[in-house]
Amino acid sequence: MLASIQLAEGEQRSYGSSLRQISTVIIAQDEEECITNAIRSCLPFADEIVVIDGGSQDATVTIAQELGCQVYHNPWRGYSEQRNFGAEKAIYDWIFFIDADEVVDQQLTTALLAWKCQPHLEANAFSALRIGDFWDKWLDTRPESHTRLYNKTVFRIKDVLVHEGPDVKDAPVIRLPGIIWHYGFRNISDLVIRFNKYTDLDAQQSHLRGDRFNWFRLLLKPPAKFVQQYLWYGMYRQGMAGFTLSVLWSYYIFLKEVKLYEIDWQMRERIKDEG
Repeated sequence: MLASIQLAEGEQRSYGSSLRQISTVIIAQDEEECITNAIRSCLPFADEIVVIDGGSQDATVTIAQELGCQVYHNPWRGYSEQRNFGAEKAIYDWIFFIDADEVVDQQLTTALLAWKCQPHLEANAFSALRIGDFWDKWLDTRPESHTRLYNKTVFRIKDVLVHEGPDVKDAPVIRLPGIIWHYGFRNISDLVIRFNKYTDLDAQQSHLRGDRFNWFRLLLKPPAKFVQQYLWYGMYRQGMAGFTLSVLWSYYIFLKEVKLYEIDWQMRERIKDEG
């Protein structure tokens, strides 16, 4: 395959026959408003794009098919299972995954194209920085590192309820230059709904791991999260957007802890009823 991309300076750089091939995997459900940009951002480096649809009622599937993606229907079974299902359907061993509301930038595209022709990079997993938006501001003071490219013959996505990623354990992970832009913010109401959903999963996952409710964590972790976000990560530089998001992340931690308490309480009540 011969690929050529437009660099920021206007220079054309060409890459000869690739030594590696990439299957991009996107899991989606009712994402017609954003999935077009996600797919198009992957077209320059992806040798195939696989979309796993959990049961969309909008035009998500039609859009993906019109853009040349391989679309598979799989009733929603959780983030990890959907991503592993996508990896199984993918033709190639190297999996690059993004969400439907994310976009790969030009620098990361260039890095991925170059990586495909560099056999001397021995790692089986690669990461990139992700930056999210909030009220039309990019939160570049707190980029997150996510492992997004991995060899499926070596790793699988961790079997967890939330915050899933390749189970690399202590294996080396190389950082690729460039950014994954996360257009995840729609409005406050949507964010609160998602936080409610994610904290349900987070609390359940903590309980399955053996964690139990602790007053110390409830009292200290929410304010500590605010301080971490607002001061340590420099969210104060983002004005009202930074302050609001720092408060909301503190609220996220509070919700997770009280939901863990609720799980413990429900178990005690169940045991009491059975006794």
